[in-house]
Amino acid sequence: YIGVKHSIGCANGTDALQIAMMALGLKKGDEVITTPFTFIATAETIQILGLKPVFVDIMPDTYNIDPDKIESVITKKSKAIIPVHLYGQAADMDKINKIAKKHNLFVIEDNAQGFGAKYKDRMLGSMSDIATVSFYPAKNLGAAGDGGLMLTNSDELAAKLRMIANHGQNERYKHQVVGVNSRLDAIQAAILNIKLDFLDKWNEKRRKAALRYKKNLCDVAVVPFEHKNSYHIYHQFSIRVKKRDALQKFLNENKIPNAIHYPIPLHLQVAFKGLKLGKGSFPISEKVAEGIISLPMHPHITNAEIDYISDTIKKFYKK
Repeated sequence: YIGVKHSIGCANGTDALQIAMMALGLKKGDEVITTPFTFIATAETIQILGLKPVFVDIMPDTYNIDPDKIESVITKKSKAIIPVHLYGQAADMDKINKIAKKHNLFVIEDNAQGFGAKYKDRMLGSMSDIATVSFYPAKNLGAAGDGGLMLTNSDELAAKLRMIANHGQNERYKHQVVGVNSRLDAIQAAILNIKLDFLDKWNEKRRKAALRYKKNLCDVAVVPFEHKNSYHIYHQFSIRVKKRDALQKFLNENKIPNAIHYPIPLHLQVAFKGLKLGKGSFPISEKVAEGIISLPMHPHITNAEIDYISDTIKKFYKK
């Protein structure tokens, strides 16, 4: 489906990231470049391995890592870049890979939110040393419980990924490295195998729903921007608004589900206070976090539901 030589199952998307970095041989103190505007798993896996997350601010339109700002943070300790395909939209992989090649850096695609999305007609997950996937139930392709996947075209890396995910053994009870215990169980795999046949159709339905939302809300919100090189699959439909917290309260009062992805950029999280990055370090991420809110999005949402949600939001701004 993705078009890579090897896919290795694991327990979840977080494990996939950690195992990927272990397989690449990253050592304590090495620096890994990524975005501060993402789910914490992207950066916590860096830090848990004794590596240092180095953040780069995001694009103001796609909310993905800004490739034009990457080179300014590269040092002798830099070893990898982890672009995140946020909300189901591709990061600028050509620019990122060009920088990585120039500076001899690994690239790990965090494709937790973009399984089935494309960049210039290439599937996300096929343009890096290793790509990682999450099959958390809320994802576009979701299991009944947790699940994850690691993708690579490298025979050598595939062997390492399999070994590390299975206690570091290449033969039973013969352990070459210290590994972890992380597998995609058979029940989850069976469910995913059936659902995969429907994924493209479901993603198209999400795209149609997103188009209706955009037409309805373009006058009262900053609606998602779809880059010309990206086939966006709208894992989340996230808009930016004024008076976000008040709007969220109003939506809750009207029984409309919503969420904030994400309210606090990673550099401002207590967990990363050791990086000593204060407010103002990444102004675009901070601005987006202050106004972002995600609306109901799934393949089975009806036009009537989209219109009701949209009308409720318009009603709030007419008050």
